[in-house]
Amino acid sequence: MQPLGYGRDDWLLSSSVGRNSVEVSAVVMSSEVSTASLAFQDTLKQLEWPRLCEHLAGFASTLQGRRHCQTLSLPADLSASRLRLAETLEIAALDGLIDGGLSFQGVHDLGHILARCTKGGVASGEELLAVADTLAAARRLRRQINDPELRPTISALLLDVATMPELERRLKFALEEGGRVADRVSSKLAGLRRQWQGLRQERRDCLQEVIRRHAAMLQDTVIADRHGRPVLAVKAAAVSQLPGLVHDSSASGSTVFVEPQVVITLSNRLAELDGRIREQQQLVLAELSAAVAEASVSIGRLAEVLLQLDLALARGRYGQWLGGVPPTLHAEAAAPFILQELRHPLLVWQHRRDHGEAVVPISVEVSSTLKVVAITGPNTGGKTVTLKSVGLALLMARAGLLLPCTGSPSMPWCAQVLADIGDEQSLQQNLSTFSGHVKRIGCILEALNEGPGPALVLLDEVGAGTDPSEGTALATALLRTLADRARLTIATTHFGKLKALKYGDSRFENASVAFDGETMLPTYRLQWGIPGRSNALSIAMRLGLDGAVIAQAQELLGPCGDGEVNEVIRGLEEQRSLQQAAAEDAAALLARTELLHEELLSRWQKQRKQSAALQEQGRQKLESSIREGQKEVRQLIRRLREGRADGESARRAGQRLRRIQADHRIQPQRKQHMGWRPEVGERIRLLALGKAAEVIAISEDGKQLTVRCGVMRSTVELSGVESLDGLKPSPPELVVKVKVRSGLGRGAEVRTTRNTVDVRGLRVHEAEVAVEEHLRSSTGPIWVIHGIGSGKLKRGLRQWLETVPYVERVNDADQGDGGAGCSVIWLH
Repeated sequence: MQPLGYGRDDWLLSSSVGRNSVEVSAVVMSSEVSTASLAFQDTLKQLEWPRLCEHLAGFASTLQGRRHCQTLSLPADLSASRLRLAETLEIAALDGLIDGGLSFQGVHDLGHILARCTKGGVASGEELLAVADTLAAARRLRRQINDPELRPTISALLLDVATMPELERRLKFALEEGGRVADRVSSKLAGLRRQWQGLRQERRDCLQEVIRRHAAMLQDTVIADRHGRPVLAVKAAAVSQLPGLVHDSSASGSTVFVEPQVVITLSNRLAELDGRIREQQQLVLAELSAAVAEASVSIGRLAEVLLQLDLALARGRYGQWLGGVPPTLHAEAAAPFILQELRHPLLVWQHRRDHGEAVVPISVEVSSTLKVVAITGPNTGGKTVTLKSVGLALLMARAGLLLPCTGSPSMPWCAQVLADIGDEQSLQQNLSTFSGHVKRIGCILEALNEGPGPALVLLDEVGAGTDPSEGTALATALLRTLADRARLTIATTHFGKLKALKYGDSRFENASVAFDGETMLPTYRLQWGIPGRSNALSIAMRLGLDGAVIAQAQELLGPCGDGEVNEVIRGLEEQRSLQQAAAEDAAALLARTELLHEELLSRWQKQRKQSAALQEQGRQKLESSIREGQKEVRQLIRRLREGRADGESARRAGQRLRRIQADHRIQPQRKQHMGWRPEVGERIRLLALGKAAEVIAISEDGKQLTVRCGVMRSTVELSGVESLDGLKPSPPELVVKVKVRSGLGRGAEVRTTRNTVDVRGLRVHEAEVAVEEHLRSSTGPIWVIHGIGSGKLKRGLRQWLETVPYVERVNDADQGDGGAGCSVIWLH
């Protein structure tokens, strides 16, 4: 028996993912499936969860990712759901920063290959190349993803994963494009292939000579192939004149395909060489398959992590395509449900992919004290869509998906979502509509008793299908029971007495789908606090029912027309419309006030700049006057020295000018910082984007902030933000820290055997693998001996090293260490 909500493949995946896997409690094996599991699986079908999974699978990058999306598993606890959501957000943010997005090109499904190799089988060349390509893709993805500060969750997935560059290099050295075993891997194989090529050319020369000598006997000069042997098309009348072995004839019998006697021996020798070549190739493939088998555990772990990353990326891309936002899941069962402008994801898909009608969003806000919400209103008004939207939103949040709504959705984590939606009538099981509903509700009540909590229950047309009075009584008792057992029950109904339950029990609330009385059409919008009218007669009239029938039905309603209850509801709806119009007027007034405030603030800032400019002009004018006075003093002093002026008068003039300068010099105004510093969790404004964001982390020196704007995370400088009310941040206090490099030190800056790698004779990609392994373990410069030759290896390495972020510079070695034939790599 599988865990609740898991497919077979997902259960195997989640139980083997390691420390990031979803911990699922053990399930007792039995011959019968539990009622809770049956009810849950039935709910998934009613909410069309498999269809949503199909949509999600379209955003997966790999075949195995699409297969697992189609049977998307649901985590068994809150921590697993939060972990999935963190993976979704981190990888989606990274995907948006990379040109073209993250690429899983080169990642293959290695399950069947690893199974064959571990059982002692031999994989083909193409399959072994798929292993090498997957290792190379994993190494590339790890370089792009690994950043514990910005992406701690998905970086932790790659922490203990080995990409095995030695195995990748060995496979790519031994195999060429298409999986052909390379000549360089075995001298014996290379020799056999040279012999084979020589014999083949010799046989072809012989055949060409036969064609030249016996051209008159041949139908054409093309060398054909029959059963792997070369043959010539000989005229049937001349077949006795060309010695050889007959392999086939044409349908008309006029042409006979003959292998000339002179090449039969050569063909036999070629067939023998073919067998020996295949044996040598099989030996190489068997050796490589054994190497893959030895590393099968590490490769399997790597494949699981790549699958987990692909699933996270699919969730992120699907959520962004929906325009979704991350939900907040609470451990407390009493936490409120807050879903603003929620759109049904399947209707969004229908609108955007199939050009369907625009989706009308709904808003759901259920406080922690409410247990039951009764939704009333006309048929075709959107009540059932509301139930399915809320149910899918809860399942999507549990699966780590973004929700197609606005604001900050929030809800408790629910272990069960149980629903009774649609008609359960069955001729095979002898069930009427009412019997089908009762049977399904019975399974829901058993699931609430057996399964874990909290639970969300969705009931469509509760109590329908039988006598209205008995149905009302049964529905009332059922809703009161569910109020005691489930966290939240949302039920649609047409029974008037259910609308009055909220007035006797504070755990109940009314809601309704709106109906436009003028157009006689539903608006599909959800209204909270008031019940709705069924509007059955209006809908019947719009659908073209006979007017005489409508008129007679109106008479049967009594002198009150639509009835007293409907009159009360109509009055409430009118009052609500007036209040909504007043609220819209207030919102418009608030918007105009904000515009006026921004305009006044702009004018004040402009005036302040103008005042500062005028003060600067006055200061410059005063300084100019003082400089002229000083010039005059210098002239007096010069005249005094020449004996043409009184020294005392010159001294007094100088003192007077210095006093004027001191009294009128404008002191520079020191800007007073307001002392505002952003804190974690505070909302600030990004100056570059002009948008609000939330601070989620602050660097140790206080000069950089990690912020979240929508689903995007980024790191910005402190000077690039301001508070929502326009305050500039004060600079952080200067803290001097000594950064000590971990390890044994910076490493020797002289060439030794430990910091030298010789890549001569290797291809560029093979040299990259060898150099990267030394870079990861080195703490100082590295000398790479590549030789001079044509310079292709040197240029390829230099171009690749320019893309490595932790390489500071690369230059030629000293003449004594190799000169231009050796490169020195300096690390940051």
